[in-house]
Amino acid sequence: MSIDHLRGLEPYAASVTEQSGTTYSLVRDPASGQKWLAVQGDANGFEGGQAAGEGATLFPLTPPNAAALRARLPWLNPVPLELRTSAGFGDRLGLATPGHVQAVAGTGIAPIFAQQSVRENARTGRTPQEVIDDAMWGAFQAGWREDWGADADHLKRPEDIAPFVQAGYSFFTVDPSDYVDNAANADPVAVLREKVAALPWAELDTSEADLRARFLVRPFDLGTQSLAFDEETLLRAAAKYGGAVAHVKRMAGHLNAQMGSKPFDFEVSIDETDTPSTIHEHYYIAAEMRRLGIVWVSLAPRFVGRFEKGVDYIGDLAALDANLAGHAAVMHVFGGYKLSLHSGSDKFSVYPLAVRHAHGSVHLKTAGTSYLEALRVWAEIDPAAFREVLDFSRARYETDRATYHVSAQLERVPPTADLSDGALPGLLDQFDARQVLHVTFGSVLDQYGDALRALLRAHEDRYDAVLKRHFDRHLDLFSTSVTAD
Repeated sequence: MSIDHLRGLEPYAASVTEQSGTTYSLVRDPASGQKWLAVQGDANGFEGGQAAGEGATLFPLTPPNAAALRARLPWLNPVPLELRTSAGFGDRLGLATPGHVQAVAGTGIAPIFAQQSVRENARTGRTPQEVIDDAMWGAFQAGWREDWGADADHLKRPEDIAPFVQAGYSFFTVDPSDYVDNAANADPVAVLREKVAALPWAELDTSEADLRARFLVRPFDLGTQSLAFDEETLLRAAAKYGGAVAHVKRMAGHLNAQMGSKPFDFEVSIDETDTPSTIHEHYYIAAEMRRLGIVWVSLAPRFVGRFEKGVDYIGDLAALDANLAGHAAVMHVFGGYKLSLHSGSDKFSVYPLAVRHAHGSVHLKTAGTSYLEALRVWAEIDPAAFREVLDFSRARYETDRATYHVSAQLERVPPTADLSDGALPGLLDQFDARQVLHVTFGSVLDQYGDALRALLRAHEDRYDAVLKRHFDRHLDLFSTSVTAD
């Protein structure tokens, strides 16, 4: 059946799907930008329908209707991506998935279209269900029928888990950073001995004597190098990360209990710590998690140098290259997981190194970069509004930067009065302006979110094109390296 000209609505051609005699499509009112699900045929199980002619019924894009469509079209359910080279596309506005689809299509990289942390949801006022449903509607609109994932990012407490499980997430990132003892990086050996003696040994299902016997008996062969622990190195690793390993075990237990027999990807994130994770510490963490029976698909160490928000790597690339080689060597020894690059957006100098050392066993995690590209579109289309947002962000920066590791300086952000309208989009390529705009996203969305979303809905083709161009720069470096391997 044709779904053209339903009440003057425009169908998204890529969404039109015929399944078991029923046709589904996403349609849009070009005047208001409002979207509906159009169903021609069996509409049982959908709610709030209204007849639209041509034998079609229109349904609002509500959570019950999203669930009903997922039940009919299985590829709209997120699934575990396991060990495939993968990339997470955080979307703080709920409008970016069509652009993400255009970028990832044909690359061979497995996408995570729904990715949001508890902290990000709090700042954007969105729920886990809204995030996954927005991603699903976007994937449906763009005609994506391959596997995709949904990441419950940076879960810190057991009570964080349930809303993501209930919403149908397939990937869970546990962040035990609150249990990492950063002081252990520099503590004297006597203090380290006291800290290690006080670890929760019963929870870790071992003893200090057994730990010493496992790690101090011989060097470990990493293939390209040998890794030997002495007493101080072992004590430092255990004091720093022993509590974190115990917390990962607790979180994995809660997650397994709630997911039951449903498969999922499990990531461990130790990147949000004060000091880099050494190769010895990575080995300690992986060995202890493996001994405890924890199954994980990716691990995010804290690499050397600075992985700051929204900008390329800051530091010595030769040192990072050696660091990535060591972390990848540990990963290859244990097998069964990927290196995860957090704060990974815009790290163009890093991607070839990571993919080469990890042989493609990499997960890239991006978030705020899609929001920044939305601001680029705003600057292009409504310069006056963007000027107001930049001034607002400058005023909020010192407060909002508190939970981020960023180094932008306000005095290096050009005043909007000094810039022509045509120069405003270029601020999204300037280091300091980019970070100032990045970390103030929560405050900006509180104040201007409705206006930004309305503009993007009215110019969604432009937003999709800008996102595709931006993520092509990211993914080309991954897909080229993966193909070469």
